[in-house]
Amino acid sequence: MRYCSLILFFLFFSCGNKEDILLPKSNVTIVSDVQDHSPIYIFFRTNGKDTLVEVNRNNSITSTNWILNIDKRLPLRIVIPEVMKLQEKKRNAVAHKNELAENYYSYADSIGKNMAFLPFTKVYYKMEKPKFGVIVFFDKGNKISVNNVVVKKLDLQTYLDNLPSDNPNKFLFCFAKELSYGSYIQNEIFIQSLKIENKEAFIF
Repeated sequence: MRYCSLILFFLFFSCGNKEDILLPKSNVTIVSDVQDHSPIYIFFRTNGKDTLVEVNRNNSITSTNWILNIDKRLPLRIVIPEVMKLQEKKRNAVAHKNELAENYYSYADSIGKNMAFLPFTKVYYKMEKPKFGVIVFFDKGNKISVNNVVVKKLDLQTYLDNLPSDNPNKFLFCFAKELSYGSYIQNEIFIQSLKIENKEAFIF
């Protein structure tokens, strides 16, 4: 609850200085509280017709849990490279390294009316199209396709379970590079509800 107060104050203070962050929303809480954390802010910026990103990583202490507060309007093509840089910094840290420290995305639970957090420490991002495996693709319009076959969201688990294969299928979750970060978080929360372990995310 203490963190909620801090983030709400930050948003109010920032809005007054044109430094607002619009957080993604969902109707479910994955993690409700994170202790011993460092907040990192990724802002939405524009320059004419160009969308830009600005990262405030001044508080990124490698021995703590990191909470990334990212504006939902930003497209993945400019958000994920910044996230990858942060991940690399923490994974390669030598001094004050804490193997138990996690990384989380923050979002707002619109039902519970609270801040919530999505862990992504073990997710490895790749800015490319995978060369093999079952490609589960979320396009810019949030339409889902499996190896180019459109599948309804409610039917995805059943469809994947029934795919024929001589060996266990390797499911690769992929996202359109122009997909908004807000939509991406909603999709990742949905993916966590599937009975599939996801340790890679492809952006193209």
